[in-house]
Amino acid sequence: MTLTKRIIPCIDVDLDDDGNPAVYTGVHFEDLQYTGDPVEMAKAYNESGADEFVFLDITASAEGRETMLDVVKQVADEVFIPLTVGGGIRTTEDIKETLRAGADKVSITTGALERPELINEGARAFGSQCIVISVDAKRRFDEDGEHYVEIDGESCWFECTKKGGREGTGIDVIEWAKEAESRGAGELFVNSIDKDGTKDGYDLPLTEAVCEAVDTPVIASSGCGSPEDMYDVFTEAGADAGLAASIFHFDEYSIEETKAYLDDHDVPVRY
Repeated sequence: MTLTKRIIPCIDVDLDDDGNPAVYTGVHFEDLQYTGDPVEMAKAYNESGADEFVFLDITASAEGRETMLDVVKQVADEVFIPLTVGGGIRTTEDIKETLRAGADKVSITTGALERPELINEGARAFGSQCIVISVDAKRRFDEDGEHYVEIDGESCWFECTKKGGREGTGIDVIEWAKEAESRGAGELFVNSIDKDGTKDGYDLPLTEAVCEAVDTPVIASSGCGSPEDMYDVFTEAGADAGLAASIFHFDEYSIEETKAYLDDHDVPVRY
């Protein structure tokens, strides 16, 4: 049986100048612009035909604070599809509290890079299906990596970053993906800092390299500008799910239109 490809909208949530939660959209993880209210957007996506929904607290790790669980609870009350929540998750207690707030899965980036045992602990306590390891990848064109691909005639490797892309780690994405899988991650959420917000297509070399390295389902993120980009990341890179923000937030394409395009081009989707 052919597995359907999942279409997943994502909101990046931060606190505005008055301390209220708000959705922001940026480019390369920077130049954030106000986009809307997280609870209202969650409600709309729940009704739109999305397969899953992702809520990312984009500054919790960098600011060393906890995820805004009160907002997660409000979002969970409006969402009846699988909900993944990320940002500021560092301990098994954080995972437990996030799941208790209504999340079905947690997305972990910095907390896992700084203490990889968190993946083992989370998978053991709550099941691998709850543990999504998010990779914020950045292209590097030097000799410090372990796994290289050719991009525009140059040899490139992908570095894991942390704290919302603000800090490099020197860790090769492919090695980290394999380690995360071996420790019990149920999914890998692959973000490209180089493609983020550009709407000129996913980072296909990055996504393909990760998909080839692991058996764990891979969610492709960053750079989607059209249903055609979704088609490419599914058929060329082998992603199991496509995540997008801007094209859905600003009504450039609907989830229904995206699924219809994929269906017309023989990519199995869920209706």
